[in-house]
Amino acid sequence: MTLRTRKLIGTFATVFWIALYALIAMAIGGQYVVGHGMLAELSYYVVAGVAWVPVAMIIIKWMSSPDPV
Repeated sequence: MTLRTRKLIGTFATVFWIALYALIAMAIGGQYVVGHGMLAELSYYVVAGVAWVPVAMIIIKWMSSPDPV
């Protein structure tokens, strides 16, 4: 697979992942966190706001790997 193709697939995969993750984090936060105090909400949204990064890093690492020779 060429670098250009991997970047195209990786771009769509990253956008899809972030949208899916945001919906899941919003649903969990709305169901279990909201209304349990400001500290619980702040803690949850700080963690949830950063938790998508490892998966995005894996996708970006894959899409920027060099072409096989």
